[in-house]
Amino acid sequence: MFLRKSFQVVYIAVVICFGTACQVLAGKPLRIVSANGTLSEIVSGLGLENQLVGVDVTSTYPASLSKIPKIGHNRTIAAEGIIALNPDVIIYTNQSMLSPTLVKQLNSSGKKVVEFKHEYTKEGVIALIREVGAYFNAKPQAEKMVKALEADLGKIVKPTLPKKLLFIYARGTGTLMVSGTGTALDKMFMLTGNKNAVQGFTEFKPLTAESLLAANPDVLVLFSSGLDSVEGPEGLLKVPGIANTNAGRNRKIVAMDGQLLTGFGPRLGKAVMELAQKIK
Repeated sequence: MFLRKSFQVVYIAVVICFGTACQVLAGKPLRIVSANGTLSEIVSGLGLENQLVGVDVTSTYPASLSKIPKIGHNRTIAAEGIIALNPDVIIYTNQSMLSPTLVKQLNSSGKKVVEFKHEYTKEGVIALIREVGAYFNAKPQAEKMVKALEADLGKIVKPTLPKKLLFIYARGTGTLMVSGTGTALDKMFMLTGNKNAVQGFTEFKPLTAESLLAANPDVLVLFSSGLDSVEGPEGLLKVPGIANTNAGRNRKIVAMDGQLLTGFGPRLGKAVMELAQKIK
């Protein structure tokens, strides 16, 4: 039994030395820093959570990630803090919003820096899980996540009459933005069989009473933390224009965990089901 285990360690070490992806380096666990919450969730799902030595603040699932040192939040991340963790590889996605300067500094440090492509679609999530699984030599574990995701998405029942949903990004009443087309929220709404109440612009733009009345959403969607920041539903209804929308009149306000709602990772199916249930 001892000889068998020794042989496996040597074999894996050879792969990492001459290949492009594996879980260990020279017989030691690979030290991973993740600058993206979805990647952190995938790495954990692959069974490699104990190899994460640093994660960004969006890495909130599983809850055990809270014990891992934090490197900051996208554009506020400093190269020095990451390098101090002595990682073997630093991973992020094209959606991570890391500054080009930071990426350049990390590359110049001699550390391995890997970007993964992340698209806000079912196919994009599956491709991401498989790509990360292949990189870390954990394809079987990745396929288990893919099967679970597909099973969850197969349970979604779309409504016969789509509703107009409006996502509001809130950090207190002084910072309110609405989500346009092409965003993770826009894609999530479509997966539930509903539609974005606002059209004609991409990304985010400031919320105004005039735009609210024009959009007239049936349901308002916020992060749980965002709704708390405006003192709950009662506080939100005091924002000019909110009470005059269909959503305001019917008090149809939905709150969800931010990472679950926008992460587009292994829990995508569960996120879609939760949102669909809450907006009924």
